[in-house]
Amino acid sequence: MSGLETLLDSRRVWRAQEIATDSGPTTLATGHAALDAALPGHGWPRDAVSELLSGGAGSGELGLLWPLLSRLGGEAGPVVLIAPPGVPYPAAWRRAGVALAQCYWLDVGGREALWATEQSLRAGCCAAVVAWLPQADARALRRLQIASASGETPGFVHRPLGRASEASPAALRLRLHPGAELEVLKCRGGRPPSGRIRYGRPAGESMTSDPVTSRRRDNPRGAPTQAGIARAAPRER
Repeated sequence: MSGLETLLDSRRVWRAQEIATDSGPTTLATGHAALDAALPGHGWPRDAVSELLSGGAGSGELGLLWPLLSRLGGEAGPVVLIAPPGVPYPAAWRRAGVALAQCYWLDVGGREALWATEQSLRAGCCAAVVAWLPQADARALRRLQIASASGETPGFVHRPLGRASEASPAALRLRLHPGAELEVLKCRGGRPPSGRIRYGRPAGESMTSDPVTSRRRDNPRGAPTQAGIARAAPRER
């Protein structure tokens, strides 16, 4: 999609001294009062990767992120989804208040998904980048962490629960549980709070469920219509 390519081409230069003197907020409110209260910085790291671990994609990660994405979309640039587990369902995103005109999804996988995530984070023009990367290891996450800091862009990476025992350079690690609950496994700037945190209503009760994959079974080759989320093809390297 040419619009996304233009945005990614307009890269900004990162200067370490500018980060050191920046007095702006270093976190973004999650939109979930209980989670904000539990995190040392009271929100998502602004220029770092947050890792979401669960037993499978569609386990509440979008219900967790929608409050932030609804605030950022169209205000600070596009929201980019990389390698989602299925075709995003526009109606659910609209109900969540997300500006669909500013959402793009990249249907890529494997090394292409890692590359697209790194480039989107590094470009410095995206409001947020959300990626489903089951193949990402600690080395890949370290590259994404550097790209996020360089582009001053919040990144959210979903990985399988089996990765929880591995070391991770992510600034924040959350384990998602059924029923819209989570545990903080690691957080920058403080000790993780103990116990589970309820961040919303149980999945299925309202839009906190993740209807991102429902269209794949019905129309596995079709893209969403009626003002859906734009599908962007990856660029040639």
